[in-house]
Amino acid sequence: MVRRVEVRFSSELSDLLPPRRRHRPITLEVAAGATVKDLAESLGVPHTEIDVILVNGGSVGFGHQVHEGDRVDVYPMSEVPDVSPLVRLSPGPPREPRFVLDVHLGRLARTLRLLGFDAVWRNDTADDELAAISVDDERTLLTRDRGLLKRAKVTRGHLVRETDRRRQAIEVLQRFDLFASITPFGRCLTCNGVLEPVAKEEVEHRLPARTRREYADFRTCPGCGRVYWKGSHYDRLAALVEDLRRAGPTAHRAAPAPDGVR
Repeated sequence: MVRRVEVRFSSELSDLLPPRRRHRPITLEVAAGATVKDLAESLGVPHTEIDVILVNGGSVGFGHQVHEGDRVDVYPMSEVPDVSPLVRLSPGPPREPRFVLDVHLGRLARTLRLLGFDAVWRNDTADDELAAISVDDERTLLTRDRGLLKRAKVTRGHLVRETDRRRQAIEVLQRFDLFASITPFGRCLTCNGVLEPVAKEEVEHRLPARTRREYADFRTCPGCGRVYWKGSHYDRLAALVEDLRRAGPTAHRAAPAPDGVR
C-alpha cells in the first residue's frame, strides 16, 4: 500500500535537494514500511547529515515508519527544534577530531594535517575500507560521495559541499567547530604521522648542502622518515594557516603558530 507524506528539509539540508525541491514542502508517495531514514536518503540526503527528525511534531528515530498523511520535518545539527522529548540522531562530536577522507579529497587531507588534525587518506582506499576505518577507528568520514554516507554502518560523516581546497577546509572547520583546535605544523603532510624533534647531526647526511649551511632546527616523521625544517615553503604555508584562521571566530585568529615545515 502506498502512503502519501509531506516532508520538509530545514536549513542547509535543503541545499542537498534538486533545485526545484529546495526550501519548500515535498509531497511523496512511499511504500508501506518505509522509514524516515529511507525517505530522507531517497531524496539524496545522507543520514549522517541529519540530527533530528520530527513526525507530526514529535521527535523520532531513524527506524520510525511513516504513515498516510504524516508531516516529516528534517533538521541538521546546526538547527535543533525546541521539542521535548528530543531524539538526537547524530552521535555528537568525538572526544578528539579524527578524520578519514575518500580518494578524491587528498588536498583537503593535506590541509587538515597542516592545521594539526589527524586525517587518514590514501589514494587507493576502497569504499568498503573507508566505511570500516570510520567505524572501527571512530573517525568522521569526509566525502563528496553521498552513496558512501548512506551506508548503514557509517554513523559519523560529512558530505563535503565545496570543491576548492581552501573553501573545503573552512567548511570542515566550521562544521565541527575546530578553529580553536588548530595547532599547525605538527603532522607529516605526506603520511599523517606526528612530527618529532631530531638532532641536525642525525639527518644532515640527507640534507641539501644549502640546508645544512642555513638551518639548525629539524623535525622528522617516525612513520615515513621525511625531514622537515623552515624552508622555502614555510611562509606560503603559514600564510594559508592564518588565512584559514581568519575565517573563524575573532578569538582564534591571532593564535601563534609553532615551528614550520620545509
